Amino acid sequence: MEITWDVIVVGGGVAGLAAALALARARRSVLVIDAGAPRHRFADHIHGVLGHEGLDPADLLARGREEVAAYGVVLRAGEVTAVETTDDGVVVTMADGAQQARALVVATGVADDLPPIPGLAERWGRTVLHCPSCHGLEVADHRLGVLLTSAAGWPTAALIRQWSESVVVFHADAGDPDPMMAAGLAQRDVRLVRSPVVGLLGESPALTGARTADGHTTEVDALFCQATPRPRDRFLDGLDLARQDTPYGSFLQADRTGATGHPRIWAVGNVVDPSLDVPMSIGAGSLTGGAVNWALVQEEVRGAAEEWPEVSTPQMWESRYAARERVWTTRPNAVLVDVAAPMVPGRALDLGCGEGADVVWLAGRGWQVTGVDVSATAVSRATDAARLAGLDGRARFVVGDLSALPDGEVFDLVTSSFVHSTAGLPRLELLRLAAGRVAAGGHLLITSHAAPPPWTRDRHGAHRLRLPQEELSDLAPDPASWQTVLVETRERQATDPEGRPGTALDGVILLRRI
Repeated sequence: MEITWDVIVVGGGVAGLAAALALARARRSVLVIDAGAPRHRFADHIHGVLGHEGLDPADLLARGREEVAAYGVVLRAGEVTAVETTDDGVVVTMADGAQQARALVVATGVADDLPPIPGLAERWGRTVLHCPSCHGLEVADHRLGVLLTSAAGWPTAALIRQWSESVVVFHADAGDPDPMMAAGLAQRDVRLVRSPVVGLLGESPALTGARTADGHTTEVDALFCQATPRPRDRFLDGLDLARQDTPYGSFLQADRTGATGHPRIWAVGNVVDPSLDVPMSIGAGSLTGGAVNWALVQEEVRGAAEEWPEVSTPQMWESRYAARERVWTTRPNAVLVDVAAPMVPGRALDLGCGEGADVVWLAGRGWQVTGVDVSATAVSRATDAARLAGLDGRARFVVGDLSALPDGEVFDLVTSSFVHSTAGLPRLELLRLAAGRVAAGGHLLITSHAAPPPWTRDRHGAHRLRLPQEELSDLAPDPASWQTVLVETRERQATDPEGRPGTALDGVILLRRI
């Protein structure tokens, strides 16, 4: 499976969208996969988010999706079932297939598991609340209850008193407070109830009271409840990522940038820290997006030191063509069109003809053309293309290299387009052999990559290729036998085999045999 995306973000909540936004603005290709269950979907409003105070959380997410989509982020509904890692990326599996990326951001959040008390779940996010900072002001000066499920909740019990003078704490599952906490709560008139809550009263979502196991009813208008946050990260099982025990349970271990123990996996938001509210999660997502981009940049810089392949095998090229329905477009090379259009048609040789686009164009202009390529699949496709164009009488194809042609056979035009990774011969030797096939008065046209094509820079970075002036110096044509017609670089708008646009830099050498 080929790399499709720079980054896949799993989770379309505020943390995931913030990471996607940062990455998209860094011109990364990003896929966001969202299961559609944000943590704050039960609430009608969010608070404490600068510039968005009181906004419906669904509206905030809708705005976020519109913003990232405007930068080219692709949003897909679905649930990830598994993640695997490869040497150069990650494979993310969903029910309808798999996607591969160079990096993964996990932003799937948590599910809040509530105590099994009748009436609790249907009021969640309305009158049963989890965050005093998020919702305390909206129920200020009302009768407030606090339902503790562990001893870790006692600070929350003290905090709620900030918003109301009428606070009662139900602490059956939390044990008794320590003496200092007990004294402080008593001084602030916070009432403690040891009996477990067994039901809520009032017409949902309204709340009028809590009934306890001892038969008593305590009047409350809102209840702050400790849910147990459960991270949505089961799809990472099998990767053996480091975890840490927290007061909330076992969570993925990640540093402040979201980096996990795997160099291609980041995790951000509530999936690593359930205490983060909306603005904190947005900030964390933005930080993680920047960190992921920087990691990819570092990988690309390291790739710049890799050697551009000088020698490959015919089997490699055959495998490449056989693995795809088509590798190149049907358009002829732009340099060939520009250079050959004014020439009088004669006999032409296209070295490394691929699927035959240049051969078909030349034959259509009246040339008698021979195409040579080491891939039998490529030659078969080129033969079919010439036949469909009605040009098979003007085009012939040979599987192999120049040695497959009869000794002494020469041509009026010999063209070599982007034959960098040669099959069996060093490039310079191959080009000199090609020059030997040029007839007197004929031309040798060499079109090369003066820089790696845009779609290969992830693998090769900014690898230094020879400029046409340098390559001409290497060839060292005898000035008594050759006239230099062109030696220059040209920019060209191009598309990669997947149809994505980019700007390529071509080197052009045109020689005429005297």
